Amino acid sequence: MIRSAIPGRAKCEAFPRVLLPVLLSLTLCSAALAQQQSSAKSAATPDTKSTSSKTSKTSQTKSDTKTSDTKSTGKAAKGKEEKAGKKVASLGDGKPVLLDTFHDWGAYKAQGKEKTCYALASPKERAPSTLKRDQAYVFISSRPSENVRNEVSIIMGFPLKDNGETKAEIGSASYELIGKGTNAWIKNAAKEPQLVEDLKRGAKLTIKAASSKGGQSTDTYSLAGLSQALERVQKECQ
Repeated sequence: MIRSAIPGRAKCEAFPRVLLPVLLSLTLCSAALAQQQSSAKSAATPDTKSTSSKTSKTSQTKSDTKTSDTKSTGKAAKGKEEKAGKKVASLGDGKPVLLDTFHDWGAYKAQGKEKTCYALASPKERAPSTLKRDQAYVFISSRPSENVRNEVSIIMGFPLKDNGETKAEIGSASYELIGKGTNAWIKNAAKEPQLVEDLKRGAKLTIKAASSKGGQSTDTYSLAGLSQALERVQKECQ
């Protein structure tokens, strides 16, 4: 049985891999514009009356050029913001921020109209190594406004086979998963709290799934640092 919150889970389809570079780029653009505006003010002050005409023409030319550059830079910055927004839209209206790193797991927070906090990791091993696919992630999220705590989601990095066998294994424990597109969640939501406890106590998580093309995939995750990451998530999203 799939819980009614499945549509909410479908939001979690992207990770902000380019967020920090984009923010850095925007910061540099702002600094450059500030420097240009300062230079323009200095250039607009004439030295003598005899050179006022030439200075005025020169200043006007520089102003037109800088205005064009400013508009171009503004469009580029806006484009980057929109691109980044598409990647992080699934994790809330705000931009995700890395709170801390604990071994192989990171703790993040996205603050917009609603707050979302999550622990996230990528697989240490992927088999078969020759299979072409996108990056995979496991993240455990909390959304206080929706009364969601420790929801386990898996991004497989490839389309899953409809009604194909997908499962999570931690030691001797095994949990059946249900897939939708490139994502998967625990099939029986009532077992999710136990799954989280097993993850916190375990050393390794193995995700086995069949792709829409019939191939089998196995992703292995380290669970080192997960407990600490979830503690930080709980602190940020109480």
